Amino acid sequence: MVAQSQRLSPPPFQRWWQTYGPQVLPPLIGIAAFLALWQGVSSSGLTRLPAPSTLFTDEDTRTLLLNPFFDKGGLDKGLFWQTLASLTRVAKGYLAAAVVGISLGILVGVNRIINRALDPIFQFLRMIAPLAWVPITLIALPNVQMAATFVIFITSVWPILINTTVGVQQIPQDYKNVALVLQISPRKYFFKILLPAALPYIFTGLRIAIGLAWLAIIAAEIVMSGVVGIGFFIWDAYQQNYVSEVILAVIYIGAVGLILDRLVAWVQRLIVPEQ
Repeated sequence: MVAQSQRLSPPPFQRWWQTYGPQVLPPLIGIAAFLALWQGVSSSGLTRLPAPSTLFTDEDTRTLLLNPFFDKGGLDKGLFWQTLASLTRVAKGYLAAAVVGISLGILVGVNRIINRALDPIFQFLRMIAPLAWVPITLIALPNVQMAATFVIFITSVWPILINTTVGVQQIPQDYKNVALVLQISPRKYFFKILLPAALPYIFTGLRIAIGLAWLAIIAAEIVMSGVVGIGFFIWDAYQQNYVSEVILAVIYIGAVGLILDRLVAWVQRLIVPEQ
């Protein structure tokens, strides 16, 4: 019986494919179709955009692709170090936005008067594009590092703040009535009722904000001319007409952005129980 069960058991790869194949295959087909279409359009001469195959045929771009960890000093570094420098700046601006956005969102959400007073200011400021903040921050702040961090902060704080406010305002009235009847302390109300009810909205804002923070890195690093970072790398490659390197850096930005989004979603699944 044991030997028979071993014969009937599918090999490990087949079991893996049965479990994950339906999730893996469609994205692979979609990516392959997109690359084939891009290759065909570029080869036909309809656009000056290089074909994806040039990422391997161009010597400099191939070096960047296959050896992302090289470091020759100064700005001559691989894309891993360029991306890591950008991620460090994004982390500073994003964490500041999370602290300010969640704190201010809770305050605005529980107080209608403060909400009415500040909402027009919030709506006005969040409509300003990240690039529009660049000259203002250069004038207002003492150094470019702070300016870059502020651009990331001001871009990513609004979805956190607004979603947190909505989450607090959406707490069912029954919960509030029970808290009043039981005379729950403000501290217990915050941790047992307000925060659990608002967490799904807060994480929605955090997921949107991490994408915006990563998008803002280009604008932020244009401010910081002559520094290591993926944004400045793209800007410098564009000015020198290294189009293949621009495309490779854009691929890096998209891949890192996807990883950051999935990371925040994973943290949400750990903290927020599924309904």
